[in-house]
Amino acid sequence: MNPFQSIYEAIGEDQIKKLVSYFYEEVAKNQALRKLYPEDLRPAERRLFLFLVQVFGGPQTYFEERGYPRLRMRHLDWMINPSMRDHWLNAMLTSLDKVNLEQNAKELMMDYFIKTANHMINHE
Repeated sequence: MNPFQSIYEAIGEDQIKKLVSYFYEEVAKNQALRKLYPEDLRPAERRLFLFLVQVFGGPQTYFEERGYPRLRMRHLDWMINPSMRDHWLNAMLTSLDKVNLEQNAKELMMDYFIKTANHMINHE
């Protein structure tokens, strides 16, 4: 079993929704990240929410609507170098700090975000 899948049960959907909302507030403030998104952030926010709900053990709505995540493939159109990874990761970890989470769940989520961000690098 994926160790991340117990998070949904531990923290609930509302906390994931808050995390995603805080993340897109950070995106809006970060010029490097903001230029990667269309003007309307709501569709991206919804996709990330559904994706994280699924990753962390909730309903499989993301898969039902969009299929297998294929994160690297879906992000190949954007240059993700270590600097861009850092922008994304800083925004996510800042957002994670704003959500009131049990420490074990927070550490598991941090681990997931760090590994995923590193995996997404497609340019040096």
